[in-house]
Amino acid sequence: MFDKLNAVEDRYDELMRRISDLSGESDPAEYRKHAKALADIEPIVEKVRKYKGVLTEIGQAQELVDTGEGEMRDLAAQELRLLRSSQETLLADIKALLVPKDPNDEKNVILEIRAGTGGDEAGIFGANLFRMYSRFAESQGWHIDVMSINETGVGGLKEVIAIIEGQRVYSQLRYESGVHRVQRVPTTETSGRIHTSTATVAVLPEAEDVDIQIDPKELRIDTFCSSGPGGQSVNTTYSAVRVTHLPTGIVVSQQDEKSQIKNKAKAMKVLRSRLYELELQKQQEAIAQDRRTQVGTGERSEKIRTYNFPQNRITDHRINFTTHRLADVLNGNLTELIEQVVTHFQSEKLKHAQEISSEP
Repeated sequence: MFDKLNAVEDRYDELMRRISDLSGESDPAEYRKHAKALADIEPIVEKVRKYKGVLTEIGQAQELVDTGEGEMRDLAAQELRLLRSSQETLLADIKALLVPKDPNDEKNVILEIRAGTGGDEAGIFGANLFRMYSRFAESQGWHIDVMSINETGVGGLKEVIAIIEGQRVYSQLRYESGVHRVQRVPTTETSGRIHTSTATVAVLPEAEDVDIQIDPKELRIDTFCSSGPGGQSVNTTYSAVRVTHLPTGIVVSQQDEKSQIKNKAKAMKVLRSRLYELELQKQQEAIAQDRRTQVGTGERSEKIRTYNFPQNRITDHRINFTTHRLADVLNGNLTELIEQVVTHFQSEKLKHAQEISSEP
């Protein structure tokens, strides 16, 4: 591990020299590239240098313990204990920073929410979830743009697709994918019985053209007239677009815009992200085929969370975490819940990385 850390330090010094050389040149693209690479490794270099400083201090304190007398020796022994504790903390931090970052962490996301089992109540719950994520996005300073929405007519949503843009959106929302379950008395229930309904959430990293190349020959593009709730005509031109990816059978429809060109562009954005996620799933399946005992992967097919209204409780089943702040969470105060989930999966990644590094 320390050979790798020394190499990271050497890389850091090399980047510093390059940036210094480039500062007076007119090559902003190259400068930004090196500056980003420097920013990526700077946190670990800072920890490594602090760690080396602590090791030096430990050596000095140990020498005083071995050679000192009386009060001086006692003070050195106390200092040594504190330094040992700092050493362990810094080493844990360094190991966590060595876990490879997901290249998608910086990406925007396509958020898809669909009503599951439970009829109208499932649609209402889907609307609750969309409001929750929208408010959380606003609190983070992110921008959310609804690309497609299909309402139920009773305040619910059959489906909503939106893009969320901002800083490190995917890194925070990636583990929200899955089946969300609600237990409550629906507003349409007259006997007071508690119903269980579900909605599915998918968080897809927004794919760029460089991530996924789509052959136009593999697409079937149909146009039709847009329509509103209940079949109401929105316009009489063929502005709505349906894009079918023939090799996978993935179908994306878009009709929110009055322009066929804009609808096609939005549909292609969603299609590209779905194809990108499909490729990621294939890669993850290949990597994880021998690790079936893991707690969970955030796949959309998993039941990940239960929102229990009678008990004012939310439970994340993947990490066995419960909070009784249900109203706050549904109002967009997701920070605690997301931090708990992200910390858990980062710990799992660190554990896996350590297992690999210890293999002969």
